[in-house]
Amino acid sequence: MKAAELVVRCLENEDVRCVFGVPGEETLELSDALLDSRIRVIETRHEQGAAFMADVYGRLSRKAGVCLSTLGPGATNLMTGIVDAYLDRAPLVAITGQVSLNRRHKESHQYIDIMSMLKPVTKWNTSIPKGEVIPEAVRKAFKIAQTEKPGATHLELPEDVADELIGDDGKLEPLFVQAPVAPEPSPKQVERAIQAIGVAQRPVILAGNGVIRGRAHDEVRQFARQLQIPVLHTFMAKGVVPDSDPLSLYTLGLQARDYAAVVMEQADVVIAVGYDFVEYAPCFWNARRDKRIVHIDVSPAEVDEHYIIEVGVLGDIRLSLDHVAEGLTTFPSAWARGARKTVIDGFEAESMGNPSWPVRPQSLIRELRAVLKSDDQIICDVGAHKLWMSRMFPCEVSNSCIISNGFAAMGLALPGAIAAKLLYPDRRVLAVTGDGGFLMNSQELETAVRLRLPLAILVWRDDGYGVIRWKQMVRFGRTASVDFGNPDLVRFAQSFGASGYRVTELSELRPILMEALESAVPAIIDCPVDYGENLRLTERLKALPR
Repeated sequence: MKAAELVVRCLENEDVRCVFGVPGEETLELSDALLDSRIRVIETRHEQGAAFMADVYGRLSRKAGVCLSTLGPGATNLMTGIVDAYLDRAPLVAITGQVSLNRRHKESHQYIDIMSMLKPVTKWNTSIPKGEVIPEAVRKAFKIAQTEKPGATHLELPEDVADELIGDDGKLEPLFVQAPVAPEPSPKQVERAIQAIGVAQRPVILAGNGVIRGRAHDEVRQFARQLQIPVLHTFMAKGVVPDSDPLSLYTLGLQARDYAAVVMEQADVVIAVGYDFVEYAPCFWNARRDKRIVHIDVSPAEVDEHYIIEVGVLGDIRLSLDHVAEGLTTFPSAWARGARKTVIDGFEAESMGNPSWPVRPQSLIRELRAVLKSDDQIICDVGAHKLWMSRMFPCEVSNSCIISNGFAAMGLALPGAIAAKLLYPDRRVLAVTGDGGFLMNSQELETAVRLRLPLAILVWRDDGYGVIRWKQMVRFGRTASVDFGNPDLVRFAQSFGASGYRVTELSELRPILMEALESAVPAIIDCPVDYGENLRLTERLKALPR
């Protein structure tokens, strides 16, 4: 058999169901070998779309998503999605073609050193020099990508290596799939954590995305409810504790003194569970460095002057929480009730007022929650809408609202929604995006139509880069280079064979959402949004009592 066929056999061994990518000359052998496999190849319209699909596929499934490109410009186009997976801690394996080995010592058409380019943004990468190393290289790429903290790895396959004939004598077989098991926590550290938490007057749990990756959301809920400790979530941990639960304080992540930040100021002990600096740095919530911190995670704490921990409990998060809870008694519930009231009262004050047009973000979120089921899948793009969705959208199920808050790259939502629908065909899938992020990968609408994926895309339209406009107005009182035009999004959708809807008044929003979510084809909703609320929020938060 050819080496490319062995690569495919190894991918099958890793239980790869989909490969997302764009074909190229240097991946001809691999593309041909995939035809005879059980792996579904999803041809995308841009390599960045392919990488984003693999990124979200990996984050939702907890198995490495796979993206494929040719050399040179194909590989460089993958890079944004690869970095997004790297910093969002999503398992991903990127495979790129490359020129033959005998061309790499000299200038050659489309040849660049992809290995060096991707080295700083992958957990591991290698170029395959001969067919006999393929089983080890593929197994290692998947194992490293999926091991905590998960992220991106990369395999480069030169075209002459892919075409190499190798012996089919049974010696070159895919390797047995193994994954490390998180160890049990140290009893000594558990006891120290019990002592540190036990003296708290106002404890809070700060739940990060590591809780979801560790499948520990049930244990966090049980821990919080047993001890009556309120829970703050990072943006990427939405749903760990349902926001309908009286112990949920929604999210901490806005770089301003939000209602959740007011609660954090009052806390004396922070139990950081699966928390990752890449989302929201400790300097934002521990500026005075006065919090006693208990770190519970699989990985040791990162070094930061604002994150000097009292004790670290390393190991399986589920076991750690269970063991620590056994040694603690329930805290008085008044603290948790007061903390919840601070957040909910703040949200309610924001939402007061008569319905207006364009739609206020608070109204849009209310209509979304009324229409969506608790387990419907949302993929949120990056922009002002992400900040509103992250802080206010009530989430009941962990991982049901995907937020990119590590690398936070625009253009994620539509490709991510395609991956989500392929993974969960029976779930309703909604991409929530701004007009800036949507146009960055809108070509993937053709992919969704071609695959006949019924998903909805809600575009919060303000004809500009909303977050940058917001920050410019706060800092300078004027804007620069943030305004743009948009196509007619309804006709744009229809030109691809999708459905298009335009919201012209608030009363239309809910029925349009309901119709789009039940559409048999992809559907785009053009909804004008009033981002004047951004500045009003800034002034409201500045006025909070200290």
